[in-house]
Amino acid sequence: MTLKRLLIAGCAFLPLFTIRAGDIAPGFLEGHLKIISLKEVELAGGNPSKYTAENYSEYPLIVRSKDRQKEIARVAPDRDGNCRVSLPPGEYVLDVQGRRPGGVRATPQPFAVVSGQTIRVDMSIDTGVR
Repeated sequence: MTLKRLLIAGCAFLPLFTIRAGDIAPGFLEGHLKIISLKEVELAGGNPSKYTAENYSEYPLIVRSKDRQKEIARVAPDRDGNCRVSLPPGEYVLDVQGRRPGGVRATPQPFAVVSGQTIRVDMSIDTGVR
């Protein structure tokens, strides 16, 4: 009778120790893309340009593995430059498409995602437009 109770009690705790990779809750990355330049571009009408959804869509953000070798996700900022994506827990680097010498300038941002939590990482880019 005592052995039977011990087995039943032990089985009750077994699910607590059985964790599979698919059972881990994702975390979230959210942030804001800021497009900057040293000087506002002036249009023919003399009004400074405004950044629009089209401007933000030209610069998708890329989530890369910690070693920067693998693309994990691609995120398009919304019309206000904000973004949010669900990711498995781990260490990553946030980058922008088109970053290269003579092109878009940005500093890749390392970050870590924790299960069930939201991490905020903002990105500023310089488009080189003067």
